[in-house]
Amino acid sequence: MGQSAQLTHGPVTVDTVVARMRGLAAALPERDGIAVFNRVYLDVTGTAGRRSAAGRSGTATTAATLGVRSAERYLAAVGAAAEGRRAPACWRPLLESRRHPGVRPSQFALAGLNAHIGHDLALAVVDTCRTLRCEPAEVESEFDRVGDLLLTLEERVREELVPAPDRLRIADPLTHLLGAWSLERAREAAWSAARSLWALRRLPDVAEEFAQRLDAAVGFAGRMMLTPLPDRSGHPPRDLPGTPL
Repeated sequence: MGQSAQLTHGPVTVDTVVARMRGLAAALPERDGIAVFNRVYLDVTGTAGRRSAAGRSGTATTAATLGVRSAERYLAAVGAAAEGRRAPACWRPLLESRRHPGVRPSQFALAGLNAHIGHDLALAVVDTCRTLRCEPAEVESEFDRVGDLLLTLEERVREELVPAPDRLRIADPLTHLLGAWSLERAREAAWSAARSLWALRRLPDVAEEFAQRLDAAVGFAGRMMLTPLPDRSGHPPRDLPGTPL
């Protein structure tokens, strides 16, 4: 289903995906858009991994599987770009704009969260249900825990990466761009999409079309979020093309 060819189905663990993300962090320039999101995501994955390890056996298995399946989709997208292959539409705006000087770190971070929650997490719920042979209702509590963790992280991203209040004017385009997207709404839409995809699993052609349209819609939102902005002096951004990893 939708962009699944690069996923692995063996005993990949949270430690495995964390190691891969740390490898990315070491290899990428700090200002690279993927590097900005990768730092955010490492925080989420590390915290989620510690929580799942401390949970009950069944709960820990569900949490770890959901975390790994969603992380694999992100890593597969970055890997596709590195190898010159076509990444999912939801990730292409960030991959194409990752070195644009007119895009600010907060835009990179939140655009990555948009792609990951709106698309990857929704499909990861279906992947998890297939792997564990369970229904979405049995994954919902862990989905909500991940969402709660991401909400906390979103608040921190906005606090750390958005300019201080005395520098952030109502007229600043960043105010409007970042105010137009809500992680809470994205999480609700992702859960609805996951349930719909699961209900459509016996209609593979319809499910594939649904997944493709979801991918495209999330990608469209990401492209809007990554609109280059003037620098602090008011000068328009230089138009530099994105470059591959």
